[in-house]
Amino acid sequence: MSTTLPNDAPVLVVGAGIMGAGIAQVAALAGHPVRLFDTREGAAAGARDKLAASLQALVAKGKLDAAAVDAALARIAPVAQLADAADAQLVVEAIVEDLAAKRGLFRQLEGIVADGTVLATNTSSISVTAIANGLRLPQRLVGMHFFNPVPLMKLVEVVSGLQTARPVADAVFALAAAWGKVPVHARSTPGFIVNRIARPYYAEALALLLEQAATPQQIDACLRAAGFRMGPCELMDLIGHDTNFAVTCSVFEANFQDKRYMPSLVQREMVDGGLLGRKTGRGFYTYPDGLPAFAPAPDAGPSRTGAGWSDGAGHVLPTDGRTAAERAAALGTHDVVLFDRTLRGGGALACTAAPGCSDAWRAQALDWITAQSHTPVPVADTPGLVVARTLAMLVNEACDAVLQGVCTPEGADAAMKLGVNYPAGPFEWLAGWGAAGVIDVLQALDACYRGERYRVSPGLRRRA
Repeated sequence: MSTTLPNDAPVLVVGAGIMGAGIAQVAALAGHPVRLFDTREGAAAGARDKLAASLQALVAKGKLDAAAVDAALARIAPVAQLADAADAQLVVEAIVEDLAAKRGLFRQLEGIVADGTVLATNTSSISVTAIANGLRLPQRLVGMHFFNPVPLMKLVEVVSGLQTARPVADAVFALAAAWGKVPVHARSTPGFIVNRIARPYYAEALALLLEQAATPQQIDACLRAAGFRMGPCELMDLIGHDTNFAVTCSVFEANFQDKRYMPSLVQREMVDGGLLGRKTGRGFYTYPDGLPAFAPAPDAGPSRTGAGWSDGAGHVLPTDGRTAAERAAALGTHDVVLFDRTLRGGGALACTAAPGCSDAWRAQALDWITAQSHTPVPVADTPGLVVARTLAMLVNEACDAVLQGVCTPEGADAAMKLGVNYPAGPFEWLAGWGAAGVIDVLQALDACYRGERYRVSPGLRRRA
């Protein structure tokens, strides 16, 4: 199947909500005639009016050229029926996340557009293979998953279902790049790239909260200090716990209840209680105040903690995944304090002392950590502390995704940095840490908790 999508190809966007309007804006600014359709009467015209207002505001701020905006707005035409866009060479669907609704729409479109028209779905969680089921030409359906807000977020996951023709995926990939986006190829598996690899970022925080090892404020401060723009607890509050919990449940069920994706009782209780985050005024934090001030932001320099410090009798050591109690038993002394994995200099750093550690050594250890420009954050004696266990699980999940052909290592790194603003990609972390070190943390977690959750991916083992 030979497919090309010229830079002036007519585009039909179905769905005039936030995502659909954003896609229409990007396509029109790139030079495409855009037809915007929505089943709600007046929704398409209303979306175009809102776009005009927001684009003119950007012109007033000097961020966009007035002539370019006028030309783009002239290219966007609300249509009353799908048949009014029968000449479209690309259709991008951005309707409700419902399999039956999407299947019905694409079957309807097959009777309207030409056989050479590419059909793209902006689904974030539904199988592209399942959406294509029943189409006369399933090979022309591809996922084109944008991230919100569409005009600002660079990433586009180009998702191929079982029957998607490679030239179709390649054509959409090239078009997304022409629109100024950074496309990555993905195979249609639960969560695609970003929503799959990102699960541990939330799950490990929820696991720590479940066992009362740390508070939301401590967890968020430590991961912010590691370079993440938002901690997992404040991020879940922003997303909405109902939404985040629903995605987790969807990935869990789609993976035949694999324990690695198991939803959390902590989050279910919050959803049951209506504590959904920012939109209800309360989640892990109370809004509008949000995350309380905790620790200074990290500086740009490297961490100075290194391999730790010892005076011969007591030890201050970086975590290798084992608890402080285990390390103390192996060293034959109670005076052991562990600290978390550090990625940058300064900021909050989780630490813990072995049972029986003397007050004098504990105080000395905390003074040493402070002297390295970190703010010590004492947490329970939990394996892998906060940052190390989170990074290890993110790396492990990415290795599994690559092993299963979901994406390439380069695609995983680009997706996580651009889709969820991670400070680095999982394979970049892996290169700096080493597979053996990641495996040590995972095996220590598995030895503590047992079960399948912390099993090491064969894809990671091969890199060791």
